[in-house]
Amino acid sequence: MIIRDALAADAPLMADLLNEVIAKGGTTAHQHLMPEQDLREYFIDGPVVETSVLAQVGEAVIGWPSLSRWRGEMPIGIFIRIGTQAKGVGAALFAQTLERARSKGLTEMIAHMRADNAAGLAYYSRLGFVDIGGDREFTMDDGRVVGRVQRRFDVVTAVTE
Repeated sequence: MIIRDALAADAPLMADLLNEVIAKGGTTAHQHLMPEQDLREYFIDGPVVETSVLAQVGEAVIGWPSLSRWRGEMPIGIFIRIGTQAKGVGAALFAQTLERARSKGLTEMIAHMRADNAAGLAYYSRLGFVDIGGDREFTMDDGRVVGRVQRRFDVVTAVTE
């Protein structure tokens, strides 16, 4: 596995991964497939993106996180290819994102996730994110109320192994 900066040319493979996760449902609040150009702007090299890396095995992108500025926060989104979760990919990607966040002088990351995403909640807890809020009434387009959890990670004081 190689971890490197995400590039504009990676947008098609990154969009394929994200759209696969969206289509499966259950783990992301994204509900609509994302075109490559939108993905590039929001997650690779748009004006609000602070850092974006990806994990690659051969020619395949197996995961990527992006840290951006949005509404006065520094939200992080991490997406891992279905079938490769819980194999250390997310931890390795987060370590690189944390290193880049520190080098830029960033102080925090915020994770917004569905309250019914047990795997995502456990993942962010293992990383050291702590609850700071949420929305019990967060509702999907189909009317399902799934809730939303908001967690914060302190970049400055976090101890890394």
